[in-house]
Amino acid sequence: MGRGRSVVAGIALSHELIEKIFKTDARSLVEVNYRKNLVGSARAGALGFNAHATNVVAAMFIACGQDAAHAIDGSTCITTVDLTEDGIYVAVTLPSLPVGTVGGGTGVETQAECLRMLGAAGGGTPPGANAKKLAEIIGAAVLAGELSLLGALAAQHLARAHQKLGRG
Repeated sequence: MGRGRSVVAGIALSHELIEKIFKTDARSLVEVNYRKNLVGSARAGALGFNAHATNVVAAMFIACGQDAAHAIDGSTCITTVDLTEDGIYVAVTLPSLPVGTVGGGTGVETQAECLRMLGAAGGGTPPGANAKKLAEIIGAAVLAGELSLLGALAAQHLARAHQKLGRG
């Protein structure tokens, strides 16, 4: 019964999709996740074990009229990447995602429009259904963001881009 919604989002990716989309391989994604998200986060004293869940959660919170002060506790996410026979299974778990679709910032016109576009404006039927839907959408967005950054790290695209742009 913790604080807010608890969300898990996951996807199975085949070896072929990993190569085609991310230009890397399953073992490299597993290794990057282990080193960056698990060991790196632990060594940094982080409360979450992820690549950049806070970026996605904060953006969604601001766009959808959520309390931006809760982006930190809302992004105490753990990202896992498990090797499977066919490729990998990637999952994000957000145990405490405090979202709402009624009141507060959700009434600001721009934020209300974002909720309408997502089909999550108002309480929903039964009451609370739209808050659950918003939490699930945020979970899916976090999963996409984690995959994107892990893929860029595994294929060394991020390092090359930083070198090219002089941000080394």
